[in-house]
Amino acid sequence: MTVPFWGVIALAYHFSARLAYVLYIGLALRREERSRYLAERHGPEGAFRRFRRMAAILMYNDATSFVVLCLASRGTLTVGLPRVPVFVVGAVLVIVGSSIKLWAAATLGAGPYYWRTFFVLDGWKGPSTAGPYRYLRNPMYTVGYLQTYGFALVTRSWPGLAAALIDHIAILLFYRLVEKPHFERTARVAAGL
Repeated sequence: MTVPFWGVIALAYHFSARLAYVLYIGLALRREERSRYLAERHGPEGAFRRFRRMAAILMYNDATSFVVLCLASRGTLTVGLPRVPVFVVGAVLVIVGSSIKLWAAATLGAGPYYWRTFFVLDGWKGPSTAGPYRYLRNPMYTVGYLQTYGFALVTRSWPGLAAALIDHIAILLFYRLVEKPHFERTARVAAGL
């Protein structure tokens, strides 16, 4: 149950990567919505490209740090269950979560996936109702996070399992505080209210 030294380092790396991801993206999007800070300097498309580049770097770093955490702390989850069933449940969660996330990302396309409507409103037709969005309101941040729990189970990492829960809460808070209010305001503007 003890976490090795490298596991502790990986945990610190992951939490700093998650904070950088959620805080940078959240604060940058809120700032853009309020003051059009980047759009005034680089035009809407240029602002979006700059933001997208930084957001992608932070997203990939966050995902990498989670994998590193799980691998550095593998074998620390001792739940008294046989390894094979825990591995199988974890693998199923990875497959389901990854499939839903990829399906949702493919449905949205690169623009909405990287929050393009905060920079460019042309062509926005409202929230998607295609793909997994037909069945789930927010598949990317709900079922699409199952792979984090699954990977933590596959590697038997209790810090990974704890990080998956904290990461999930963080992204749902981001959605509630940043994305959802933006989409509600954008829908009102698009409707002419």
